[in-house]
Amino acid sequence: MIFTKTKLEGVYIITPRIFTDTRGYFFESYSQKEFKDNGLSYNFVQDNQSFSKYGTIRGLHFQKGDFAQAKLVRVIQGEVLDVAVDLRKESPTYGQHVAVHLSDENQQQLLIPRGFAHGFSVLSDTAIFAYKCDNLYNKASEGGLNPLDKNLNIDWKIPLSQANILDRDLSHPNLEELESCF
Repeated sequence: MIFTKTKLEGVYIITPRIFTDTRGYFFESYSQKEFKDNGLSYNFVQDNQSFSKYGTIRGLHFQKGDFAQAKLVRVIQGEVLDVAVDLRKESPTYGQHVAVHLSDENQQQLLIPRGFAHGFSVLSDTAIFAYKCDNLYNKASEGGLNPLDKNLNIDWKIPLSQANILDRDLSHPNLEELESCF
């Protein structure tokens, strides 16, 4: 695995070593040893998967307090634009984001530590999205950030006229209204 730092401390793009032959391909999608060899220690306790159609924007979500989560995200089928927003109040990159193209072709993953909002937009007809979490989900600890907050300036790579966003996600506060919990 190749671990590439992003402009946001703790956020990594992870590129697997893919072995191909006449049968197809094989790669390790996670290796605790590889993570430790790169100075990263996570104890993933929950795997999640979603199916979405083109134009879907999911997010920007996070878990607060004792239920904050780090995530290791990837695409099993299709392609998405994956976004992480730094919500760590003391961070020099507070309010900044990274956007990474993840697909079943590049097989890249994004590691997002605790203290970030996360979301993605579906760029293909459909996408199957999977992620590991280092903490269990807790409904009472849900938090969110409006994915269309103009100050975040996120280009979701889809026309907003074709965006499928839940009203619940649009009702989340903008960054300037958010009481930081990290």
